[in-house]
Amino acid sequence: MILVGRDLVLKFSRIHPEAGKRLSAWCLEVQRATWRTPADLKARYPQASIVDGLRVVFDIGRTFRLGAYVNYDEHIVVVRQLGTHAQYDRWDPQW
Repeated sequence: MILVGRDLVLKFSRIHPEAGKRLSAWCLEVQRATWRTPADLKARYPQASIVDGLRVVFDIGRTFRLGAYVNYDEHIVVVRQLGTHAQYDRWDPQW
């Protein structure tokens, strides 16, 4: 997959260094992934929440959430939101 938004991930990792290793591993895994459907993604990340087919919320550890758009046809993942679980509760539902 093509990962867009790695700069957001790096910025978040500087603010929350305890998330850095997990986020780096997630980025590498996404770049190597070949998801063609939401089911492919769920096979690898069963705890991920598919919001509407394109929007996905990943649990990063037990503390952080990452929201991304996934375009399965174009093989693109766009990171849109990162936050703690408390911050996730305040995300705009239309992110």
